[in-house]
Amino acid sequence: MTIRKLRVCAFAFCLAGVLLASGAAWADDVKVMIAGGFASAYRELGPQFQEATGRTLVTVWGPAAGTAANAIPMRLARGEWADVLIVVGYALDDEINAGKVVAASKVDFARSPIGMAVRDGTPKPDISTIDALRRTLLTAKSIVYPDSACGVYIGGELFSRLGLAGRVESRSRMIPTGQVANLVADGEAEIGFQQVVELLPVKGVTVVGTLPAEVQSYIVFSGGIATSARNPAGAAELIRFLSSPDAAPAIARTGLEPLAITPAK
Repeated sequence: MTIRKLRVCAFAFCLAGVLLASGAAWADDVKVMIAGGFASAYRELGPQFQEATGRTLVTVWGPAAGTAANAIPMRLARGEWADVLIVVGYALDDEINAGKVVAASKVDFARSPIGMAVRDGTPKPDISTIDALRRTLLTAKSIVYPDSACGVYIGGELFSRLGLAGRVESRSRMIPTGQVANLVADGEAEIGFQQVVELLPVKGVTVVGTLPAEVQSYIVFSGGIATSARNPAGAAELIRFLSSPDAAPAIARTGLEPLAITPAK
């Protein structure tokens, strides 16, 4: 065999080794598509999962709905693959119905309650009971809530359920989601309602508490294995970890209520 042929064979052998090694690395990757309020918990828990399992999380962020190019439904419709989807429960149901997620793999990780915030340093109104919440709303000079499912509930249902229809609308308004806590922090609104997970990261506001159980409305965050998954075993391991009691403390710190149901393994 000529020296040139020997060199070619050696190169081919080395290349094959690199490709095999790369394939082994890819096999440990878990590709996650995620949207919404579970993001803070995921950012804390993701590194813990990687350290415990040796797997690498490859994360893709995007809206859970809509027609934007980076929206998760649009990505999946274009044929982009994923191992795990983490989105609000109803959005995951849509993907299950569309054949993009394995129905039996769906697990609820946490639920997000609506809370109320005031400006730092101001008195904390009582909203611990229905009557206390009603009094707080009647005396508030200004109320803001987000242009989202949460805000639709506040303005379209909560006020009515409290017997306040027609009595607080002149002092309340729906605004873009990202502005609720900021307006409260700047003193432009006395109180603001939003998902607690969205209020906590904002400086300048204090979360007074959550709505009383009788009038609370939750958003649930869920995960499921995509039908296009290339690493279903890794996907199942991640879902098991995020729904385990071990993940619960980190989830709670972000303002979500854990729905831990499976033991960590």
